[in-house]
Amino acid sequence: MGPKTDDGVSDVRVLDRIRSNPTGRLALKIGVGVLGGLVVAIGIVLIPFPGPGWAIVILGLAILALEFHWAKGLLAFTKKHVQSWTHWIGRQSLPVRALVGLVGFLFISAVVWTSVKLSFGVDLYQEAMDWLAAR
Repeated sequence: MGPKTDDGVSDVRVLDRIRSNPTGRLALKIGVGVLGGLVVAIGIVLIPFPGPGWAIVILGLAILALEFHWAKGLLAFTKKHVQSWTHWIGRQSLPVRALVGLVGFLFISAVVWTSVKLSFGVDLYQEAMDWLAAR
């Protein structure tokens, strides 16, 4: 049995071997870009909902940071500001947190309404009113 290797070190060696070949380097850059971009996009869509939206965005940025220098800086910036926001909101009173939640809900609702109206021509507010009237 050979010497035990650290998994992180072996992963770096694999990436370095892929990067040593021009075709491998391009394929790795494209693959990381597509996968990281997809994960970030999914995370952004999930931010307004309960759950790990920001964590998914940060995961996507971490994937992108494997190949893109700009993503490393954006990842550090995002982590720093999400953590400071989380700590700040956690120190606030319940009424302040409720107000921030309400403002966030209204903002996200406006974004969703506008997106659906412009993309599909559907007025969600009118659809909801029609649905309620029919009940």
